[in-house]
Amino acid sequence: MAGFGLQKITSLLFRGKLLSPRLNVLSSYHKKVVDHYENPRNVGSLDKNAKNVGTGLVGAPACGDVMKLQIQVGENGKIVDAKFKTFGCGSAIASSSLATELLKGKSVYEALKIKNTDIAKELCLPPVKLHCSMLAEDAIKAALSDYRLKQQDKK
Repeated sequence: MAGFGLQKITSLLFRGKLLSPRLNVLSSYHKKVVDHYENPRNVGSLDKNAKNVGTGLVGAPACGDVMKLQIQVGENGKIVDAKFKTFGCGSAIASSSLATELLKGKSVYEALKIKNTDIAKELCLPPVKLHCSMLAEDAIKAALSDYRLKQQDKK
């Protein structure tokens, strides 16, 4: 490594020359995935014990992704808030983030119509990452199911 002193290596690192493999990995994702991954929307939790909150917790054993998605339904039957926490790859995080955005403002009935294909198409997911959008759809359905069960118990 003649000629590669600490100053030269530091200079290359800060100019991104040695970090380019990471950049190449990110550049293989569509810009919408990168945006939702780097700036995830609606990360957090809602009160799982609240009667107007539905919680869905799903996982994909094949890849290890785990997704928690929660919805909060207002008096008018519309989803007023949605939160998520996801342990997984960038596509799983992006799918969760987009799902929360799609849910807000929809009725419970309208939310049931959100499909994994809607999420995959919006994020331009490649076929190898379609399981992430499927997981997001499963999380939506699980959260809606939990909310409906709480509403039945309320009566």
